[in-house]
Amino acid sequence: MASKEQAGKLEWRISVDNGTTERLVPTSGPSKRIFLWLKGLVVKVIVEQNAKSMRNFWKIGADDPAKIVHCLKVGLALSLVSIFYYMRPLYDGVGGNAMWAIMTVVVVFESNVGATFSKCVNRVVATILAGSLGIGVHWVAIQSGKAEIFVTACSVFLFAFAATYSRFVPSFKARFDYGAMIFILTFSLVSVGGYRVDKVVDMAQQRASTIAIGTSICIIITVFLCPIWAGSQLHRLVQLNFVKLADSLDGCLAVYFSENEDEETNMKLQGFKCVLNSKGTEEAMANLARWEPAHGSFNFRHPWQQYVKIGAAMRRCAYCLENLSICMNIETEAPDQVKKHFGEACMKLSLAASKILRELADMIKNTRKSSKMDYLVFDMNSAVQELQETLKTVPIETNKPEEDVKSEEDNKGDSIMLMGLHEVLPVATLVLLLIENAARIQTTVEAVDELANLADFKQDSKKKAVGNNAK
Repeated sequence: MASKEQAGKLEWRISVDNGTTERLVPTSGPSKRIFLWLKGLVVKVIVEQNAKSMRNFWKIGADDPAKIVHCLKVGLALSLVSIFYYMRPLYDGVGGNAMWAIMTVVVVFESNVGATFSKCVNRVVATILAGSLGIGVHWVAIQSGKAEIFVTACSVFLFAFAATYSRFVPSFKARFDYGAMIFILTFSLVSVGGYRVDKVVDMAQQRASTIAIGTSICIIITVFLCPIWAGSQLHRLVQLNFVKLADSLDGCLAVYFSENEDEETNMKLQGFKCVLNSKGTEEAMANLARWEPAHGSFNFRHPWQQYVKIGAAMRRCAYCLENLSICMNIETEAPDQVKKHFGEACMKLSLAASKILRELADMIKNTRKSSKMDYLVFDMNSAVQELQETLKTVPIETNKPEEDVKSEEDNKGDSIMLMGLHEVLPVATLVLLLIENAARIQTTVEAVDELANLADFKQDSKKKAVGNNAK
């Protein structure tokens, strides 16, 4: 072991077996190890986690700027309604119940106009109705003398039972569930609170006025400041679902017959899953859109429920595409000559069907009737007939003696090939699914045509098409 002093520091080295020396680093003390451990813990837990959280927060806002707009609108609404609590003249006008206006903004302000309208209307109507009934029950209870407690308790039980039971009715629950809950709350507060509070009418009036103030501010801000319409979102969702169905149909046939699968094709192939999972969103948006005032190309009585029917028809097509994707992944692989026999007819039908789906997407996007839908449907039906004829011309190997089979081959010529049923069955299943999908697409066309008639879609101008052909 040797030591040498270098730059005012003492360095220790130790001899090893191969004749060289290595530097001997002294071990650090316990206090230094604890300090390094705490330093690493702080960097890992606090710094890295905060940086990760900030990246996630930024990604949420960058992916959907509407969420940031909604947050700004909520802050503005709360700031405006708080004026009634900060300013003495306004505070004296609504009394100590000014806090109810703030609570109203918190619970009714939603991200889209339809949801905000729904909650505001439910809250106002339920508050007025429950307050009026509560005052009436309070008056009856006072007139009953000693039975006041019994009358109040029975009324609370009966009205709470009726309102709660109504929440189990599907049609009522879809539109007025929030109103039923507010009715129970307000009626209980007014009727029961009137037993200890003398000025029950003033209390009900002040709370109704504060709720009206809160709901008015919410409606004004959500409608006139960067409005987000549930109807427009539903309209856009249905239009995109048609495009996804068309992409999935093209992707299925392209992958199966050309066996050319890349990442982009695989992503389009999964588009039908979005259609299958959109049922709840479509129904919720349709219910909210019925609360919205007229906006854009949508009038007050726009047939929003027809979008739900269109979505159901699209999901029936998506189920066919799901079965098609399953057929592509079965272990029994069809021979190349079988695929070649069916390939052209299948691709023709797929192309005709996808054109119809894209035309339906354009119809909904532009809110116009299509001038060429009849021709597209005719082409699809012609492709279906051609595919059915192709299916009939496939010879299947039977249990005939080999001499009979050979004689049939000689008579029919070399162009006819014999094959086993197990070789044809996978492709035949795919062909039948394509034919069934074409029938379901025609049902979807009828549903969109019904929407176009109910919503008074404008007719496409044929003059442009004629002019272009003349040129």
